[in-house]
Amino acid sequence: MSSGGVIDYVWNSLADSGMTLLEVGEQRLARDDTDLSYRNSVVVDVDGEVAGVLISFTEVNARTDYTLPPAAAKNHATVLAPYLDMEVTGSYHICEIALLPQYQNQGLGNRFFEIAKVFARERGCAELSLQVFEQNVGAVRFYERLGCREIDRRAVVPHELIRYTGDVLLMTAPVAVGALAR
Repeated sequence: MSSGGVIDYVWNSLADSGMTLLEVGEQRLARDDTDLSYRNSVVVDVDGEVAGVLISFTEVNARTDYTLPPAAAKNHATVLAPYLDMEVTGSYHICEIALLPQYQNQGLGNRFFEIAKVFARERGCAELSLQVFEQNVGAVRFYERLGCREIDRRAVVPHELIRYTGDVLLMTAPVAVGALAR
């Protein structure tokens, strides 16, 4: 939901014939051998309905989590370069905070961010990192309100599956020592 089509692009590259993107995503997130996994996901349920998800992990090397098979990687390195080139080694990376529209502006995104801070502290990380499209003005403002600042940016490589143009921003926020904000 929040990838602006980047995940659609990756999953489309990985899809076997007949697989839907959702099936590819389910298969990818079901793995235990990578950080981009159900193990690092938090789902919020509101009255029995999934409202959103947080996927986050310690940033050791983003390339290990977004690796494509060799043939696909060779063909798609240019499109994915902006996302793969920006990482903050040793940070706690927010891969995704996504909420369905009807659950936005209810404090759930703030709660996900605070949960990510707790996970970061538990893993000894001093800062959070994330990537966001500059054209996603609402998300940029949301992260700025939570203390994130831009530290790098790269031009989005145009592709029909990627819904944004302009730049993708790398943002970080310090992880304060102390109790979880309530």
